[in-house]
Amino acid sequence: MDSLNSLTGMVRRCVDDYGMIAPGDRIAVGVSGGKDSLVLLSALAHLRRYYPAPFGLEAITIDAGFPDMDFSGVAELCRSLEVPYTVVPTDIREIVFEAREEDNPCSLCAKMRRGALNTALKARGCAKLALGHHFDDAVETFMMSLLFEGRLNCFSPVSYMDRMGVTLIRPLLYVGELRSSNMAAALELPVVRSTCPLDRTSKRREVKELLDTLSATYPDLRSRIFGAMQRLPMPGWGKKEKP
Repeated sequence: MDSLNSLTGMVRRCVDDYGMIAPGDRIAVGVSGGKDSLVLLSALAHLRRYYPAPFGLEAITIDAGFPDMDFSGVAELCRSLEVPYTVVPTDIREIVFEAREEDNPCSLCAKMRRGALNTALKARGCAKLALGHHFDDAVETFMMSLLFEGRLNCFSPVSYMDRMGVTLIRPLLYVGELRSSNMAAALELPVVRSTCPLDRTSKRREVKELLDTLSATYPDLRSRIFGAMQRLPMPGWGKKEKP
C-alpha cells in the first residue's frame, strides 16, 4: 500500500499543478485494459478517499471487437474499488480491418474509439475523461511531432473538447512507464493484453526505441525533454498559479 500511496501522491501533484479536478466532478476513466489505465483507475480510486474536492468516479471500456480480450477481471477490480463499470461493445475492428481496409488503421481506430467514448460519457453524465497517458507517452509524443512533423507539439495535461463538451485530463503525467508497470505488477492488476495485430508496429514504437538507445548514454534525457516541455511552455503546459 505504501507504493500506491507514493504513486497516488504523484498523481495528486499533477492534478493540483494543472487544476484537473473540481468539487462535484464526475470523472470517467477510459480503461483499455492495459496496465496504465488500470493503474490510473486504482490511483484515482485511492485519491478519492481523501482529496479535498469530492469527485465521483466511473470506468468505461470501449470493446473494439478484437478476439480473446476478456474484461471480466477489470469488472471484478471495479467492484472491489466500488467504481461503476461500463463496457461498450463496438464493431470497430471489423470496420477498420475488413470493411474499410484502411492504409492507416490506427488513426481511424483511435477516432472511432474517441467517438464511442464521448457517446458513453454523455450517456453516463460524465463531463471529464481521465486518460492513462504517462510521462513517457508525453515525451514520445513530443519527439514524434518534432521528428515526423517538424513542430513542437504534444497533447495537453488538460484539454477541453468543445464539440462534445468533454474535458480530457491526464493525471499520470508525472508517472513513468516503468513505475506504472511495477505498480500494476505489485497490485496484481488484471491487465488485458491487446490482440490488435498492429499493437507493436507503430511509429511510437520506433521513437520509444530511439529514446531507449539515446538514454543509455544520456540517462536523464527524458526528464530534460519533459522539463523543456513545461518551461516553453507549450499550450496548456503552464502550471496553474498556487493561491
